[in-house]
Amino acid sequence: MTADTLTIIYDGECPFCASYVRMARLREAVGTVDLVDARGGDPRVAEAQADGLDLDDGMVVLWQGERHYGAEAVHLIALLSGEGGIGNRLQRRLFRSPRAAAALYPWLVRGRRLWLRATGHAPIEPAKKT
Repeated sequence: MTADTLTIIYDGECPFCASYVRMARLREAVGTVDLVDARGGDPRVAEAQADGLDLDDGMVVLWQGERHYGAEAVHLIALLSGEGGIGNRLQRRLFRSPRAAAALYPWLVRGRRLWLRATGHAPIEPAKKT
């Protein structure tokens, strides 16, 4: 991927996570967006986990050579998101402030965990070392 590609590592089995990254309208604002399922075998998942990032606690955004995690990641997505859509406008308002993103993100993580438990989905497994 090039430095101009926005990469999002997220839980592909979580309907909230998947809906969020699709709703953000990033392609119209930044161009190429690479969505990476944290449950897949992509080497960027293993790299993030090797660096100590718990992908059950937060998504990762790779943008212009920088890595953003958790609340910082959703804050960046809010800043980069294109116009349009009620849901997109709402997420932009909620997360454009770093302080609001930091306050709200733990609640999103808790809701995701409750949904995973209620539906019998396992947590994201650590990448296997090769």
